[in-house]
Amino acid sequence: MNAFLAGLSTGLSLIVAIGAQNTYILRLGLARHRVGLAVAICIAADLILIAAGTAGVGAVVRAAPQVLVVLKWVGVAYIALFALRSFAAARHPGHLEAVAEDTPSTRAVVLATLGFTFVNPHVYLDTVLLLGSLSAQFGHAKWLFALGAGCGSVLWFCTLGLGARAAAPLMAKESLWRMLDVLIGCVMVAVAISVAMTHVAV
Repeated sequence: MNAFLAGLSTGLSLIVAIGAQNTYILRLGLARHRVGLAVAICIAADLILIAAGTAGVGAVVRAAPQVLVVLKWVGVAYIALFALRSFAAARHPGHLEAVAEDTPSTRAVVLATLGFTFVNPHVYLDTVLLLGSLSAQFGHAKWLFALGAGCGSVLWFCTLGLGARAAAPLMAKESLWRMLDVLIGCVMVAVAISVAMTHVAV
């Protein structure tokens, strides 16, 4: 259960960060146009990448156990940098406003969603490298960690897509993004400290 909750909280902390993918899903949600399709693509992509990261890092650790220590500190460093980035973003918060535009075709929605998902290099750092390395810290429970991270993805994208219209007035406020970035930064600091204090035997 601890591994599952750690995966859930870490996955949510990473995925909630403001980005092109989330902005696009919000726009589709506001327009109520093929948002279910886009959400399904985002969830499927995350689940595949999280599973790949968990399986890949696990294979490396089995072949060279000392790599686990390296991955631990790489994870701590990256999480700390992510926290700093969130705090920096809170100083200059963004905002989202609904913009009237032509209704995109199904093909356009699929291509745009895949682009926002796979062209962004951070998706590989976050889901494959970071979540994969963190899952390795839980040993035999690593797949529970991955399951938690996957559930975080399902929860976030479903909430984002279906709740976009109701949240539209709030999304135009810089104060919401500021509070969100500060919260993400605090959670990531807590995760970094937790990982740093984890004893790794090699």
